[in-house]
Amino acid sequence: MPTAAYQSHLFIIQDDKGRAEITLDRELHTIGRDPDCDIRLVSQFVSRRHATLVQLSNDDGTYCYRIVDGIPAGRSSSNGLLINGHRLRAHTLEHEDEIVFGPNVTATYLLLRREEVITALPDEYDITLIGPNMMGHPEEGETNSDNLPQSKFSAAMLNQYKQVK
Repeated sequence: MPTAAYQSHLFIIQDDKGRAEITLDRELHTIGRDPDCDIRLVSQFVSRRHATLVQLSNDDGTYCYRIVDGIPAGRSSSNGLLINGHRLRAHTLEHEDEIVFGPNVTATYLLLRREEVITALPDEYDITLIGPNMMGHPEEGETNSDNLPQSKFSAAMLNQYKQVK
């Protein structure tokens, strides 16, 4: 039986405000200084609409993200994007890609994957363990014919234990 892959896409930003972790879960994320952006970067060196993350489907049913400089209509940001040390207009993100938006404004993309956990089928032998505290509390001094403490078990259960001796 094939297992389905589970994935989480994280975008960790570092800007003048500090560090933040954003879970990517939509088809489109806008990145920039503008308060209306989905991912807001705090720095005078970042454009109002600096970049866009676009979700793309993979053949196996999973998806990935592509970062595009500026807005999809074609307008680029002032400072551009530096991805893994290379100035690029667009790039399909891979695990641990480093994006520089400007001085002291960076992001790291993380793709976390795991396979769906399939629990094993029940074992054909059902072993139920009974602890002493699960057997009830016999009255003090009451014993059966084998001089065992009398409990609230039925006679059939007591006979079963006697046969095991």
